[in-house]
Amino acid sequence: MTRSRFLSGLPSRRAVTAAGLLLPVGLLAACSDPVPTASAGGTASDGGSGASDGGGSGAGPIDTSGSQELIRASADAEAAALLPAEIAESGVLRVGINGTSAAPLSFLADDNQTYIGSEIDIARIVADKLGLEFELKLTTWENWPLKLEAGEFDVVHANIGINAERLQKFDFASYRAAYMSFLAKKGADFWLEDADSLSGRLIAVGNATNQERILTDWNAELEAAGKEPAELKNYSTDADTLLALGSGRVDGYLSPFASLSFVASRRDDMELQGKINAGWPDETLVAGTFPAGSGLAEPYAAALNALIEDGTYAQVLERWQLTEEAVTTSRAHTQENP
Repeated sequence: MTRSRFLSGLPSRRAVTAAGLLLPVGLLAACSDPVPTASAGGTASDGGSGASDGGGSGAGPIDTSGSQELIRASADAEAAALLPAEIAESGVLRVGINGTSAAPLSFLADDNQTYIGSEIDIARIVADKLGLEFELKLTTWENWPLKLEAGEFDVVHANIGINAERLQKFDFASYRAAYMSFLAKKGADFWLEDADSLSGRLIAVGNATNQERILTDWNAELEAAGKEPAELKNYSTDADTLLALGSGRVDGYLSPFASLSFVASRRDDMELQGKINAGWPDETLVAGTFPAGSGLAEPYAAALNALIEDGTYAQVLERWQLTEEAVTTSRAHTQENP
């Protein structure tokens, strides 16, 4: 099997109008992350485990200090004019984040008090562009849908992928691609990237996650073809998973590309293999998520497009080594206009 390849995407299945990438069909996605132990840099509503749908890539060091200089943006009157009256009058954008979703998405800095990460930075510069004060609130992966519908936040930034089921309840403004990858021991004599490459392998994956759903589907393909399926292993923590991988008890670990890139950049014994769209067998985008009909998706997309145009968006992705997940355009995604 040829060793490629970090392909920039998978074959196109559904075009997303003016999104720079592709549209998903209905796919649920989640992956467990650690629980935060403190809150700072914003208003905490509750701590809890995190989850995410996609990711990015990176190499080399990422600043994880709590004192890092914030990336800020100037206000855009045209985007701000699109805001619903209630939000404009409040002057505040209440942003729910996923507690600690694995670095570099949203996580506690080295001071164990300040929340940092790409999700927070993107939300903050959108608030700036809309002329709103940024208010950070914590939630969990399990609770964000109910809390968003209950009006506790205006938007959630939790590495959430757009899918048909979510579009029944929520609106979206896309801002990044969503990929997954395999983490393997460096120098392994195999390359994990698709169903065939997993035949007979031991693969770690989070329980009840989108990754597990993909691997289960791949195993079904292998069995239908008369080939040995992969054996899937679930571990309670990332630390346990990495110990199993390092000791050779599993061959690979499938998880969001961004978080695994972060791990690989800090270990000389691990490497990334393959790249899979988080919406497999279709494709998905990561998006800011709003209650359906809130009227926020359009101004949010307008702000993101202004940030893409002025280069601030690129600064955030470069800081967190997520440039491979950049989109060229944001737009609103609703049930009527997915």
